[in-house]
Amino acid sequence: MTSVLRVLALLLLTVTTWHVAAHAMLDHAAPAVGSAIHGSPAQLRLWFTQELEPAFSTVRVLDRDGKQVDKQDKQVDLANPALLQVSLPQLAPGRYRVVWRALSVDTHVTEGDFIFDVLP
Repeated sequence: MTSVLRVLALLLLTVTTWHVAAHAMLDHAAPAVGSAIHGSPAQLRLWFTQELEPAFSTVRVLDRDGKQVDKQDKQVDLANPALLQVSLPQLAPGRYRVVWRALSVDTHVTEGDFIFDVLP
């Protein structure tokens, strides 16, 4: 009976791990999540754990008042389909919020947000 329970537990762990891995999760970003950077970045770049569906993946950069400040030219990189990027104008010092939604090529949706600060 114990060996049957071990096999079932292993199968459950394998299925759970596969299910979690099937989502495009945010791996890292530039500017980094929660970072404080000197000067305005030219772009915001988000790397995910899976390739993205360009038509249904979005990113917005918002200022303190909730106004969208990016150049609204988001794109998934052709050379690296797990990279979502958007151009930025000259950002004034302050706190910015990034709101993203990613649809992986296997049709799973993830979304999230984070902040970064631009220092003088």
